[in-house]
Amino acid sequence: MPVTKSAEREMRAAERRQLRNRPVRTLAKTRIDKVEQSIAAGDLEKARAAVTEAVSALDKAVEKGVLHRNNAARRKARLLKKLNAAAAAASQKSGEAATPEEKK
Repeated sequence: MPVTKSAEREMRAAERRQLRNRPVRTLAKTRIDKVEQSIAAGDLEKARAAVTEAVSALDKAVEKGVLHRNNAARRKARLLKKLNAAAAAASQKSGEAATPEEKK
């Protein structure tokens, strides 16, 4: 429990900020989860669209001061890295499937 009056006021203000920031943070996390689910399912077109939405949500969270810009940049980089790895794996699989047919 806070000891001073100023600490009590700050605690109330922190609760208000937490309530205001929660939907923004939740939306960003939900969109990130949708990207990861799409990648896991192998649906790259859906994943690309979801990445755009996730990046937008992260940028809005930064503008509103909910997330630090470096935190959002790190999350975006990780998402794009996963998407690019999945795309590379998919193209490699399609390349391997085409190779035996070309030999025949």
